[in-house]
Amino acid sequence: MNDSTAHALPTGLDEILELTRADREAVDRLIVDRLSSDVVLVNQISSHIISGGGKRMRPLVHLLCARAAGYAGDDHVKLAAIIEFIHTSTLLHDDVVDESSRRRGQVTAHRLWGNAASVLVGDFLYSRSFQLMVELDRMAIMNILADTTNTIAEGEVLQLMQMGNPDLSVDEYFQVISDKTACLFAASARLGGLLGGLDESGCDRLAEFGLYLGQAFQITDDVLDYRDAGDDIGKNAGDDLAEGKVTLPLILALEHGDDSERELIRGIIESGGSERLDEVRAILDRTDALDEAMAQARGLAARADEALKALPDSPERRALAWLAAYAVERRL
Repeated sequence: MNDSTAHALPTGLDEILELTRADREAVDRLIVDRLSSDVVLVNQISSHIISGGGKRMRPLVHLLCARAAGYAGDDHVKLAAIIEFIHTSTLLHDDVVDESSRRRGQVTAHRLWGNAASVLVGDFLYSRSFQLMVELDRMAIMNILADTTNTIAEGEVLQLMQMGNPDLSVDEYFQVISDKTACLFAASARLGGLLGGLDESGCDRLAEFGLYLGQAFQITDDVLDYRDAGDDIGKNAGDDLAEGKVTLPLILALEHGDDSERELIRGIIESGGSERLDEVRAILDRTDALDEAMAQARGLAARADEALKALPDSPERRALAWLAAYAVERRL
């Protein structure tokens, strides 16, 4: 047993939520306060997506990392709110680009209010996050968040460019998920270490934890998209296939399938649509693509757990280790 599990890990997410209850409630109050706008539509759309479920994993990672690094102040509350605003703004923009109909179990904002309103309210949330950053008045924090938001934007464009591309490589896939998803997990963790006064090496290790956690989380989501786990990932099964989005399971199936299977998958990726989802699932099962993808996700979760050795043992560090395991064990 490695030293990140030398003491018993939490028994479930409820235990972690209780551990962080006071901090999370402070974050929720701040989010509600800073969502307020004189423009009614801004309030409606912001409230719809912010209050629409979701576990707020990125703010949770930040809160736990800050406390695990020994931070005793309250700036982590503002940073957690900033992280949630940035993440939520990307969701609003994502749903417009992907033409998604469902997010976190409810109808997406752009389906209710239109594309223009959703994009503009996403911009509003970005600007709110910038206002909170300025209040913290720490250049190191602003540098990390500025670089992170830029990387996310690049990841969004990179993914858009690769839609419908059956020749996407594993390395290119990892570039997309690292930029689009995992970098905000990495920043959330790094900022916790920064607040706690860790040295550069310690902050780097926490950023590694966040990066590997985010990658494992995204790969698991990509697998669940083919396993009827819509409630766990907040979208409809087969959405990735319908959008022509090439994820790790499809890449592996293309590598291991026979000529006819490769031809079928390539055609579906290029044309989009989920009408032949059952056929694709059969190929994924025959080629063990889903199991192989999950093996990679579990390897990343193990690397995330290893990175936690930068922190002394504490309930918060054990909670982070539990999250690494949870990332790859959701409805599998």
